[in-house]
Amino acid sequence: MEIPTPSPVQSLLDEYGESHQNPTNKVVHWVCVPLIMFSILGLLWSIPVPEVLRAVSPWLNWATVVMVLAVAYYLRLSGRLAVGMVLVWVAMAATLRVVDAAAVLPLWAVCLLVFVLAWIGQFWGHKVEGKKPSFLKDVQFLLIGPLWLLHFIYRRLGWRY
Repeated sequence: MEIPTPSPVQSLLDEYGESHQNPTNKVVHWVCVPLIMFSILGLLWSIPVPEVLRAVSPWLNWATVVMVLAVAYYLRLSGRLAVGMVLVWVAMAATLRVVDAAAVLPLWAVCLLVFVLAWIGQFWGHKVEGKKPSFLKDVQFLLIGPLWLLHFIYRRLGWRY
């Protein structure tokens, strides 16, 4: 009997998971990966866009451009996970608008602080794990981290991905 070959997305998730076995590191990733994604989107959101684009939609900014490119990559791996990532992005974009309106500091400053603290957490988690972060081997794992978390949610809900 032949063992089925895992899909490309499953292979990437499995490879990412190899350096994320320690329970403490897993918890750190559940906190820090979304914070890093949120902060990167916030930093990109903060880069001024031409007035012409802003007039089209307040949602049209550099964060949107990067997410469209990321979703294109995710679509190549798994349409179902790509849909989930779009929903995650929409939730983060809505939260960014709230933070931007309510924060005492500029959005970019809040996001820079979150970014630095979340990366400190990530590297501490990998120190506990005793393994280097996956993206040091292959930069595409920066995009796989959020999918790795999302695939656990899909599995918990009994959804295929």
